[in-house]
Amino acid sequence: MVLLSGCVGFGEEYTRIAGFSNRDAGAIVLKGTTLHARPGNPPHRIWETPAGMLNAIGLQNPGVGVVVEQILPALDFDETHFFANACGSTIEEYVEVCRRFDDSPVGAIEVNISCPNVKEGGASFGNYPEASAQVIAACRKATGKPLIAKLSPNQTDIQENARRCIEAGADALAVINTMMGMAVDIEKRRPVLGNIQGGLSGPAIRPLAVLKTWQVYQVASRHGVPIIGQGGIASAADALEFIIAGATAVGLGTALFYDPMSCRKINEGLVEYLDRHRIARLADLVGSLQTGTPAGSCG
Repeated sequence: MVLLSGCVGFGEEYTRIAGFSNRDAGAIVLKGTTLHARPGNPPHRIWETPAGMLNAIGLQNPGVGVVVEQILPALDFDETHFFANACGSTIEEYVEVCRRFDDSPVGAIEVNISCPNVKEGGASFGNYPEASAQVIAACRKATGKPLIAKLSPNQTDIQENARRCIEAGADALAVINTMMGMAVDIEKRRPVLGNIQGGLSGPAIRPLAVLKTWQVYQVASRHGVPIIGQGGIASAADALEFIIAGATAVGLGTALFYDPMSCRKINEGLVEYLDRHRIARLADLVGSLQTGTPAGSCG
């Protein structure tokens, strides 16, 4: 179980909750980090929606220098693995952020290729396979740490994007990032979010995320590249959908906002499922989805 970027700050926020332990997670992805400090977007930044949540934080963070020099030394790396989340508005910024994290104790670097490319009018790197591959290839040269490409669902062909990222040097894929959404204040006839639009997460996007995970698995499995499946997971049953569809690991995000103990509960549910089905290892379920027509069914 991986606790997702943006949902647990820099690894210390939930430790103030009685009963919560970072040890329940296999890894924690730290908050998105840019080269220089960012104040983030104007409010509102978060808005609850039916079966989900919109967020437009705007990558508020103190900059990679502060994260590497002040925040990382305060984390207990004996509790779990910590992964960085690298963001940038240009390829050069991505490279510098990865270079700074390369000389740090993080176990891997997740590359958030959904950031806007300021040199191309603000279009997201992650929505275009060529741009995604360019970012990953440049980051690959800047670090020897494992690279996780975080794929966007807001694109035409996620399989092609996955293939290009793998060929460019990605060691793993995170599927998926949030979808873009919007909420309107009907009395004021204005956007609710200060940024107008934001990322939609939570159970509302889970069916799409499961599909994207299965689609990417068709490519990733041929290269032996693992997938972190994510998007609306709130129970062991949700997690199992992703694993059966092809995810080697699963990510937990929005559910933590209303149930900080959900990671432990999901872990317990996974163990119960394995025992009930007499399956020795969770790995035996990865990509085990049966897509053929069941015997005796109508064509």
